[in-house]
Amino acid sequence: MKALVLAAGFGTRLRPFTEHCPKPLIPVLNVPSLFYAFALLKESGVTEIVCNIHHHAAEIRKAVDAFDFGKLRITFSEETSILGTGGGLKKCEPLLEDDDFLLVNSDIISDIDFAALVGSHRMSGVAGTLALYETPDAGTIGAVGVENGLVRDFRNMRLTGLLSSLIYTGTAVLSPAIFAHLKKGFSSIVDTGFTGLIDSGGLGAYLHGGSWMDIGTLESYCRANTATGMLPELLAGRVRAAIGMMPRRIAADAAIDAGASVVRSCVGSGCTVGRGAAVENSVLLPGAVVEPGETLSSAIRDRCSTVFLAC
Repeated sequence: MKALVLAAGFGTRLRPFTEHCPKPLIPVLNVPSLFYAFALLKESGVTEIVCNIHHHAAEIRKAVDAFDFGKLRITFSEETSILGTGGGLKKCEPLLEDDDFLLVNSDIISDIDFAALVGSHRMSGVAGTLALYETPDAGTIGAVGVENGLVRDFRNMRLTGLLSSLIYTGTAVLSPAIFAHLKKGFSSIVDTGFTGLIDSGGLGAYLHGGSWMDIGTLESYCRANTATGMLPELLAGRVRAAIGMMPRRIAADAAIDAGASVVRSCVGSGCTVGRGAAVENSVLLPGAVVEPGETLSSAIRDRCSTVFLAC
């Protein structure tokens, strides 16, 4: 089975850091966030991935091409103008029109059982199945309306009145039938493809009972790198087994002075932490510097900027 990984976004919620680095390459425990999706898809038996790109496209190509993913084949669909989730998928139609395929957003990390999701989809007989996740934050994130095992609404945009504690995880199995409901140019897959499938045979719902996290905000990104027992840490062994890259809090080439203190933090490649410096609950992106004697707490810093968080 093929997979499409959506990686063309601007990473607006992670600015200013995505001004210098594309969101899919922002590291989580010193592994590019995009590589978590690649690793778990490869683990599930996917052998071919289409990855759509736009913002900092050349940097993403370079990073992916430079890494050895073994037998996993990665093809890029570069968008000269941003096409959104709907238009981006439509552009990939020639690459995906021969069979069912997985769709995965690159700004989420989850332990979704892709094989179980695919199996549920094939048993249902519908043209698409969305992986859903139960959370008390559904009302804020965007609740999905479900009825009789089928997705019927998103944020009550169809005025069904269906309420739930379920959200769309950014992961789905889709048949080529979805392409008939998509359009060229910028569009949302919810407004075009998903709505089209709801109205023409049904859109299935698969409940993911494991873990899921959005790493697309500064606060959630910081937690993913600093809090213990978070999903990226729990997936470390599986990521290493699949692609040979080990998630870790301290990069091997980081220079941390023996007199410095680093607590509940992630230190990236090429970073320097000077003598007497204290780093707590913070993320240092590649090349960041903490000067001797400086204290950095609840912050994210790259080589150009620092953002302090209220957490």
